[in-house]
Amino acid sequence: MKFLPAQLAYMVETTSMRRNLTILLRFLAVLVLMIAAYSVLFHVIMEQEGQNHSWLTGFYWTLTVMSTLGFGDITFNSDLGRGFSIIVLMSGVMFLLIVLPFTFIQFFYAPWLEAQTRRRVPRGVDAKVSDHILLASHDPVTISLIDRLAALGHPYYVLEPELGRALELEEEGKQVILGSPEDIETYRRTGVERAAMVVANVNDAVNTNIAFTVRELHEGVPIVSFAEDPASVDVLELAGSTHVLQLPELLGRSLARRTLAGDHRASVIGEFGELLVAEAPVAGTPLVGKSLGEGWLKEMTGLTAVGAWTRGNFEVPGPATILGPSTVLVLAGTQAQLTEFTELTAIYRPADAPIPILGGGRVGRAAGRALDERGVEFRIVEKDPEHVVWPERTIVGNAAELEILHEAGIREAPTVLVTTADDAMNIYLTIYCRRLRPDVQIVSRATLERNVSTLHRAGADFVMSYASMGANAILNILEGDDVVMIAEGLDIFRVPVPEKLRGIPLAACGIRESTGCHVVAFQDEDGVMTSPPAGAELPSGPDGELIMVATTADEERFMTRFNSARTKG
Repeated sequence: MKFLPAQLAYMVETTSMRRNLTILLRFLAVLVLMIAAYSVLFHVIMEQEGQNHSWLTGFYWTLTVMSTLGFGDITFNSDLGRGFSIIVLMSGVMFLLIVLPFTFIQFFYAPWLEAQTRRRVPRGVDAKVSDHILLASHDPVTISLIDRLAALGHPYYVLEPELGRALELEEEGKQVILGSPEDIETYRRTGVERAAMVVANVNDAVNTNIAFTVRELHEGVPIVSFAEDPASVDVLELAGSTHVLQLPELLGRSLARRTLAGDHRASVIGEFGELLVAEAPVAGTPLVGKSLGEGWLKEMTGLTAVGAWTRGNFEVPGPATILGPSTVLVLAGTQAQLTEFTELTAIYRPADAPIPILGGGRVGRAAGRALDERGVEFRIVEKDPEHVVWPERTIVGNAAELEILHEAGIREAPTVLVTTADDAMNIYLTIYCRRLRPDVQIVSRATLERNVSTLHRAGADFVMSYASMGANAILNILEGDDVVMIAEGLDIFRVPVPEKLRGIPLAACGIRESTGCHVVAFQDEDGVMTSPPAGAELPSGPDGELIMVATTADEERFMTRFNSARTKG
């Protein structure tokens, strides 16, 4: 009984529950009035028949008839009385046996059960918790981000207004807070003033409301907002967002950067001081079919190949690494060396045919803008006429139809970009294009990380996911890192040289053997050394840094083994 008052108090906390209880009480009031009216009419009709009964008897008769018990000890003799009995009986069946049970279940019992269930899901964050990340929704980006936050030891909480969904997330092992991301009380309960970041990842309108609401409570907490429409960027910043991410724009440009088109051969993807990291496809150059050792890369340009990416498989290349037409080299060097590489490879131009972009959504349009800036022709295939931005460069139709693909130039194109928001459709289109053109380069977008490997198996040469790019961008903001995602699950990052490894030869430090991380460069006060030989000693000074390439899991092993952390940008 001590528990009941607490439950009832909790039930009336929310507007919906208070409304339910009000409806239930109104129904009960109507039922009481109905019983009272029937009792009065019972006396009136009985007096007409010459029968006298007490008021308690009238109440007793009304309840027995309405409940269908019908003991038969009190009856009417006239047709009027019998007609009245029928009315009482039918209304009793309707109200007491049908409406009342359902009303009770819907407006009292179900809310009571919900109140008990809500007690299982936290509605706030412990006052001792700080530096946590508040996520406004659970989406593909959030899924990827949560895995990385858990690996790095960052506390996080997903805000979920729906109880059922909150319970599902909790059962999945996620840290969930029951509350609306647009309610200021949610942020009070979650200690937003102690949070390391708030991620607004719903839609432009809701994200604006989130930023404005959070900013009312605290001026300093970083707010990362997603923008679907470029026009929303200014509004989100005015609302209080400290960082606005246009993920479709970033993803589209990233995909376009990997196309074989024009004179474009090396694309810078990251900077570490004077060291530039770039990607360069091998297709169409004399490097195809050769080992890295017999190529002219190092001798003629001075660039160092720190990685080789081939359809989902990454390796740190050695002299014996064979370069195929699908290989994308990850190069490290100076701007002058990259310029030299571009000048040498620009003569090996792929076909100048337009690049088909299959999907004219936000990602496809961003890819088109990136290609247009490079002077590369393209054709967008889009089935929804409302998404058409460049009528002269857009083919309205289904990309799964052969005639449409032929019209888009699939037979001559050096590269096909697959950019729809539907992973299943992207897999289908990748298989179809690979069947039509076994030699074409296929660059595809994935929404979910789990579909990246499937797209590679389907024939895509390169795949990047919306989820991974968003998660990586948020982590870079959170930690202030210079971390570059070169492929799915694979980053280039820098860390201080662990104290116990300073001055030790690279071959003796055991980094690769114990963690799986590959050291691609050293950096100290004297500059950067790329592709250090096995006998090279790690920087001995306190300012020395290692530049490494690794998967998220390998990075975590390094951080744990050497009690280290990424270098802040």
